[in-house]
Amino acid sequence: MSETWKMQEIKGLDEEAMKLCRRKWDSIAKPLHSLGKLEDYLVQIAGITGTADVCIEKKGLVIMCADNGIVEEGVTQSGQEVTALVSENFLSDQATAAVMCKKAGVDLFAVDIGIARDTKLINRKIAYGTKNFAKEPAMTRAEAIRALQTGIDMVRDLKERGYQLLATGEMGIGNTTTSSALAAVFLDKRPEEVTGRGAGLSSAGLDKKIRVIGEAIEKYRSQFHDAVDVLAAVGGLDIAGLAGVFLGGAIYHVPIVIDGFISSVAALTAIRICPESRDFMLVSHASKEPATRMLLEELRMDAALHCDMCLGEGTGAVTLFPILDMACEVYRKMSTFDEISLEAYQPLT
Repeated sequence: MSETWKMQEIKGLDEEAMKLCRRKWDSIAKPLHSLGKLEDYLVQIAGITGTADVCIEKKGLVIMCADNGIVEEGVTQSGQEVTALVSENFLSDQATAAVMCKKAGVDLFAVDIGIARDTKLINRKIAYGTKNFAKEPAMTRAEAIRALQTGIDMVRDLKERGYQLLATGEMGIGNTTTSSALAAVFLDKRPEEVTGRGAGLSSAGLDKKIRVIGEAIEKYRSQFHDAVDVLAAVGGLDIAGLAGVFLGGAIYHVPIVIDGFISSVAALTAIRICPESRDFMLVSHASKEPATRMLLEELRMDAALHCDMCLGEGTGAVTLFPILDMACEVYRKMSTFDEISLEAYQPLT
C-alpha cells in the first residue's frame, strides 16, 4: 500500500461555506453567537462538507476493537477474553454505547480489526491481537499502515452510504496502556504524567504499568523516525484504525467526533501523520484520564462536555450528537430577523 494518502489527498476547509454558515447564524432571530460552541461546530461542519446547508441526519459510530499483547505484563485488571465478549455485546444492544446509540438514532459499526479470536463483528482483522511490546514491537510497520488504511476505507464506505457525521469509539483490554505510551512519546512527557489506572488498577498495578511503558519507550526510541514508527512499536490496532478514521474524515470531507482519552490519542496520531487532518475533527468531552487535558491542549481544542466520563466505546462522542441535532434544528428552522420584521443584532465594537 502506498503512503501517498498522508498528504496529497487532503484539501482544507471550505472558507466560503463557513462564511455563509456564519452569516446564516447571524441572521437568525436571537442574540449573536448565543449558542456558542454549537454555532462554531456547525460552521466547522459547513467547512468540512463544503456547504452551508448543514445536514447531519445520518450519523454513525465506528468502534475499532482489538486485543493488545501487553496484557501479558499484568497491566490490566481484566483478562484479554473480555475484549471479544464486550465487543460482541455491541451487536445485541447489551453494551453502553449500543444503548446510547439506539436512543440517539445513531447507527453503530463495530469493527474487528484485531481481536484475539474470531467474532461476529465487521471483519477487518489485521492480526489476532498485537505482540507484547515489552518484548517486541506491537506491530510491523506494514500492519500499522494496513490498520490506518482500514479506518480510511471505513469512512469512504460510510460516506458512500450517506453518513454525514461519524463518531469514534474503541474496545480493547490494555488500550489505556498503549494510549499512554503513545501520549508519552507524542507529548514528550514522562509515562507517570500521562498514565492512569484505566478500568481500575491497584497502586502496585499502576506502578508496573508506568514502568513497562517507560522501558518500552527507551527500548524503541532510536527506531522512532515518524508517527507510524511510534504507532507500530507501542500502539494498538484499535488506535491505528481510529487514526485512519480521522485521516479518512479529512480525505473524504466527513466530520469525525473525538471521544475520550484513547480516541484523542488516535486523533493526535493522525495529526502527527498529517497535520491538515486536525481541521476535520470535533471534540466531544473531557475524559477523566489524567492525560486528557494535555491532549486537548496539544490538539488546540476545547471540549463541549464536562461529564467526568471515562467509559470509552464512543459514549462521550455519541452524547454530543443530540446537542448537535438541536443546534442544527435551530439553524435550519428558526426564523430570521427579516422574516419577523425585527431589527437584527449588530456586532459590538
